[in-house]
This record gives sequence, C-alpha cells and structure tokens, in this order.
Amino acid sequence: MRRIQVVATGGTIASRAGAEGRRATVLAKELLASVGPLPADAEVSVRDVLTRGSYAFDTADLLALAREVRGALREGADAVVMTHGTDTMEETAFLFDLAFGDPRPIVLTGAQRPFDDRAADGPANLGDALAVAAADAARGHGPLLVFDGFAFPARGVRKSDTMSAHAFTVPGRGPALRVTDRLVTPLWRPSPSPRFPLDLDLPRLPRVDVVPVYPGADGLFIRSSLAAGAAGVVVEAVGAGNAGPELVEAVAEAVAAGHPVLICSRVHSGPVAPLYAGGGAELQRVGAVFAGDLSPWQARLLLAVASAVPGRSPEALVRAWLAGDDPLSGSGA
Repeated sequence: MRRIQVVATGGTIASRAGAEGRRATVLAKELLASVGPLPADAEVSVRDVLTRGSYAFDTADLLALAREVRGALREGADAVVMTHGTDTMEETAFLFDLAFGDPRPIVLTGAQRPFDDRAADGPANLGDALAVAAADAARGHGPLLVFDGFAFPARGVRKSDTMSAHAFTVPGRGPALRVTDRLVTPLWRPSPSPRFPLDLDLPRLPRVDVVPVYPGADGLFIRSSLAAGAAGVVVEAVGAGNAGPELVEAVAEAVAAGHPVLICSRVHSGPVAPLYAGGGAELQRVGAVFAGDLSPWQARLLLAVASAVPGRSPEALVRAWLAGDDPLSGSGA
C-alpha cells in the first residue's frame, strides 16, 4: 500500500464564483471527494496549507510549500500531490526540481475552471495526479506537473493558454507521461536536473528581477532593480537573446559590479545564443550568462537559489547547473 500525501494550496481548482469574483474556499477533503475512485493500492491523506490564488505567492510561500513536501517525505510518504493555482505553478514545480533529488513522485496539479463550474476540470486533473503519484513509471522523473491527461517535467514547463483546459506545454520537449482512464503510459524519461543544497528554512529567496526588452528599452529597469537590492537580473531578451545598446550597457555595468545577469527570450520556444553583433554577441562579451531554453521566470528562480548558497559565486553555480554539472562539485569561486 502506497502512502500519498495531498497538500492543498488553493487556486482555481479550489475556487467558487462569488460577487467579487472567484475565490479559493474549497478544502482538501472536498477536493478529494470530487475525484471518484482512488488508486486501489494507495492510502491517500490530505492537508490544507494555503487556500488562495498562486498569483499572490512570493518566494517565502514557495519555500514554505517546499518545506511541506520535505516534511511529507520525511514522514514516510511514498509520493506527494500538491494542488496549486496555475498562474505560478511552473515556478513552484521548478523550485522543487532544484531542491529535491528524491526519486519519489512529487506531482503538482490544478484547474482552469473553478470547482463549481458545470465542466470543472479539477477533479479529473487531481485524479490523474493521484494515478501518476501511485505509478512506478513516475519514479525518478523529478517533480511533475499533471494537467489535461499529461505529466510534464518541471524544467521548461510553461503555462501557454490563459483559459484552455490544455494549459501547459514544455516547448522542445513535450510531456513525459500520458494518463488515459487513470492508466499511466511513459513517453520519455527526462534527465534529472542537478540539485542545489537549498536551505528551505530561509525566510525568502534573494531578490532577482526580470527586465523585458522591447523597442526603445534602456537600462532604467536594470539599474533600478539593482538599486532596490536585487542580487541579479534576468533579461527577457528578444529573439535568440538580443537587446539594444543602452540596455547592453546597463548589463555590462551590472556584471562589472558583481551582479549576475541571465539572458532568456520572450519567445515561447527555443534556446538563446550569442549570435548577433551588438546584440547577443555583445551581451556575452560583457559577461552575461545565456540560460538555454529556460523561461525568464524559471531562470529567475535558478539565479535566486544560486544567490542563496553562502560562500559561493552565484554565476559559477548557474553556469555549472546549465552545463548539467553538480553546482558544488567544483570550487564555485
């Protein structure tokens, strides 16, 4: 008998409509009761941790959720399922990917339609998440995000539609598992991401901001971010990783002052690369780090986690992780 711990945090899956709009009010027991038959070989317990929309989460909340997962695994759970709002689920899944190296399934799910909708998708998603959590095929994948019949790896997953029930994709990779009538079929096995020795008892992660690039963007937001105490900055560049000369100048200033700068793209799919003179090639020359195909939002968490490791260079840790190496295997200086 496998022990599955369900951790409920609110979100659309737990929301009902009201005069002021949708509000998360449905608790874990009611969510579980909506699912129907549970996996036959599983013992499922539930716990309410938060009951609100994930758009209101900060990094203190994400660390608190990671501590809940840690606690459940330490108490002997064979898998953890977390219900979560879809707005920032990709960030929470990625933080778990950085923090946990346990082969036991950690599964996140939610809904696009509220609990009281006539066509609510939450019960089916939660049922699929429980099926994945109970499946041998899910072990060793790292954290997974289960939605609309698929289980996506945490690294690279993105919310790609504001309203559709098919809300998530992993550009360039695709889902790792498929769920049909609660039967789990492997599609491919993601390579485990290197783990960080993240102190989950921190009150919050260091500040890292995302700065967009657009025609006419200058260095104002980078300089303002660093003046506000950011440990580093992620640039949401155009195309394959380009920015105009004024913003590149601000990146150069930041790197020279010891603040790491990561380059991602505002394009939904594909990696960044230092290809163009005066753009990406110049960003690389001044010391910016190109973050592969990570979204700006997941790259932000990567840099924040690296900045939380004491006595180490965040830039060196990020470069090692992006190369697929153990971030602490070298000097990190």
